[in-house]
Amino acid sequence: MRTKTLLLLGVIGLGFAAASPAEDLIGIYDLAVKSDPVLREAEQTLYATREVEPQARALLLPSFAVTANADYRDDDIDGPLINRRESYSQTGARAVVNQSVYNRGDWMRLSQTKNTIAQAEAQYRGAEIDLMVRTTEAYFAVLRASDLVRVQESLLRANERQLEQSKQRFEVGLVAITDVNESQAAYDRSRADVISAMNRLDNAWEALRRIVGPISVPLARLGDKLPLSPPEPNDIDQWAQTALTNNFGVIAAQQAAEAAKKQIEVERSGHYPSFDVQAGYDVFRTESDFANDRNSAFVSLNMTLPIYQGGAVTSRTRQAGFDLGAAQERLDQQRRLVNNSVKDAFRGVISSISDIEARQAAVVSARSALESTQAGLEVGTRTQVDVLNAQRNLFQAEFEYLSARYDYIINGVRLHQATSTLTRDVLVRGNAWLSPKDAVPPPGS
Repeated sequence: MRTKTLLLLGVIGLGFAAASPAEDLIGIYDLAVKSDPVLREAEQTLYATREVEPQARALLLPSFAVTANADYRDDDIDGPLINRRESYSQTGARAVVNQSVYNRGDWMRLSQTKNTIAQAEAQYRGAEIDLMVRTTEAYFAVLRASDLVRVQESLLRANERQLEQSKQRFEVGLVAITDVNESQAAYDRSRADVISAMNRLDNAWEALRRIVGPISVPLARLGDKLPLSPPEPNDIDQWAQTALTNNFGVIAAQQAAEAAKKQIEVERSGHYPSFDVQAGYDVFRTESDFANDRNSAFVSLNMTLPIYQGGAVTSRTRQAGFDLGAAQERLDQQRRLVNNSVKDAFRGVISSISDIEARQAAVVSARSALESTQAGLEVGTRTQVDVLNAQRNLFQAEFEYLSARYDYIINGVRLHQATSTLTRDVLVRGNAWLSPKDAVPPPGS
């Protein structure tokens, strides 16, 4: 059923007809997915991070290299047994296959990459959800700013009518000049408020365009019917527990802590021996009369045992331990932040329901107050200032009611963000509350 508030807005002529089909929240979100540079950056960061696994695995796989050299020599040997001078050239080539047999640090690095990639995956999923929230907030910020413009323009027209009536009453001697002055001041103030509101609307459009790019399409407004229901389940502790388990920010912090823990073992591996096998083939050719060409094949097992490196390994191990402590503290911070966010959003949804109902009643009361004040002005028991104040109170109540409806939706989106259950399907359900027949025109239209 159309509310009395929206009936009033229709009566005073606040509606705008869209010149072209309006985009809804889902349409804007789909544009954001393609255009948002923040999400694109997160995507490229994820792709880059995934490369750490093949790089770590490569250290455990065979490597093959070929080297070659060519040089010219001029030997002048003067000794008790040999006395000669010779100029000649020589060339050589070597092909070597190297296979790591055991390197504890490389194996630990490979294990660590799983946590590093899992952290990046969680951060990217969080960026996807963050885009949904940013798009929703920016979308409704435009609608909220547009409502403010509509209300301020309606108040301006109402104050203009009051000014005209005051001048007419003054001309016939029914009111004093002070009433005219009060009406003029209210009208001038309304003009300034309209300019300020329009500037806020332009800023809201620009904030949306930072996400979706340079769009110039109308945006569908929120319809008359907005189902109000508490979160399901209606248990704040259950939502908090779900958030601590599912939130991608918490998951990313957990994986970062695991990676930091493995980094300690990576650094500690500097004390362990490493083994590798080499196999190769040498080719040597020379023009010297005193040397021979040769071909040789070789296989070798090499061991490297670090004995002392100036304390660097021990220092890096300590440093990794401190990094682990910092990562664990960041995890605790993230858990507390998520717990606070989910509870704030849950309470926000609950309070928004009561707030909407209360503000809807406040609109009815403000309208009755205005009607009574106008009647009192006719019989001389109220002044023009009383009418102007009552009129302003009514339009302020109208705006606060409409604004509370946006808060209800945004709090619901933030609740799903905190639990990482926000999906496009959730936005689709909220998108059904929009009315493409009533749209906010883009700037300049």
